[in-house]
Amino acid sequence: MNAAARAFAFAAMAAAAFFLLAPLLVVAAASFSPTPVFDLPTSGASLRWYAAIASLDGFWPALALSLEIAAVSTLASLFVGTLAGVAIVRGALPGAGALAAALVSPLMMPGLVLGVAMLQFFRSLGLTATVPSLLLAHLIVTLPYVARTMIAALARFDFALLDAARTLGCSFPAALARVMVPVLAPAYLTAALFSFLASMDNYPISIFLTDARAKTLPIKMLQYIEESPDPTLAALSTLILLATLALLIAADRAVGLHRLAGLDR
Repeated sequence: MNAAARAFAFAAMAAAAFFLLAPLLVVAAASFSPTPVFDLPTSGASLRWYAAIASLDGFWPALALSLEIAAVSTLASLFVGTLAGVAIVRGALPGAGALAAALVSPLMMPGLVLGVAMLQFFRSLGLTATVPSLLLAHLIVTLPYVARTMIAALARFDFALLDAARTLGCSFPAALARVMVPVLAPAYLTAALFSFLASMDNYPISIFLTDARAKTLPIKMLQYIEESPDPTLAALSTLILLATLALLIAADRAVGLHRLAGLDR
């Protein structure tokens, strides 16, 4: 590749990155607005909107519920996704290819369609409690990320290591825990990261399953926008962006972003 082609490729990459990041930068700048409207801090900056986050009505319960749902659904997805991935990769199930496609199919469905479908399904089962409904729904949301990652990782895993561990006296669950899990730790971290973020960020499904007493953070943020739209929401969004960035940096330090992106060979 000559110098002109490299320069063009770099310029295209920089333009695409700026196009994607510009809205986030505008939100972050608006969080320092000196006025009670979404405005850029051209005449001075203020941190009062960050201080106001803690006093938002229902913020802490919503944050706690979102963290709880995300953590539990991520752990459940890792467990179910690993077992499903082992069965699919080793060919232990008939129709393994169809099952693999079914596991990732929620990613191809509109969130609103999934939300309506799960609401009706849970009601037909008599499941009306908010937290169990959210946990099951978020398991469906997060499982595709785990399944897709684990199937790809398990396809390169040498299952002879499990057989060797079992011949040395390990049970199958013990062999999974002592041999496979350490080897696939980067894949687990990748799957857990995207699964957790997908759950924390989910809105189109959660809105059908929450009620007045239990709302996740994205639903609560929508309520804030409707009731009192001020730069506090921009400050909260900026903190969420910073938390996501911190997770990515921690993951990069642990396994590297090239492995998180699936570029490791």
